[in-house]
Amino acid sequence: MKNNLVIRSAVTPEDVKHIREIVTSTNFFHDYEIDVAVELVEEALVEGKESGYSFLFVEVDSKTVAYSCFGLIPCTKSSYDLYWIVVHHDFRSNGIGKKLLELTEQAAREMGGSGMYAETSSQQLYEPTRRFYLANNYIEEAKLKDFYNPGDDKLVYSKRL
Repeated sequence: MKNNLVIRSAVTPEDVKHIREIVTSTNFFHDYEIDVAVELVEEALVEGKESGYSFLFVEVDSKTVAYSCFGLIPCTKSSYDLYWIVVHHDFRSNGIGKKLLELTEQAAREMGGSGMYAETSSQQLYEPTRRFYLANNYIEEAKLKDFYNPGDDKLVYSKRL
């Protein structure tokens, strides 16, 4: 499947629908989290680069199946947040996420980035996410106890670019 991938960085109005569909398909996120994912692309559509959000989209056979959203962390010189990296449920386990992560890191490097930071939940549902970061040479930097809810810690992963 990797050979059929088309990567694009230009945000289009259709991406509002695409992102909602991709994020919803995973069954990982609450409705309010899905709304946040959509708001970021809407903001990028209105403000462009001034929004601070960069995107990469993966298309397979002209269908948008994955995306990442990342940006320079305010008040830092070269640290980037990986706000979202999501692969549509029907396209998981095909290496798309790994390829997208590599391309996202490369894009951040080209923008002057020296480090990438990602956060996730400690809930069991997010075990695949944690394994994904570790398998891609991220290290767990921090655990913020009971951050999201009692018993649901925030885990912060990082990678030097």
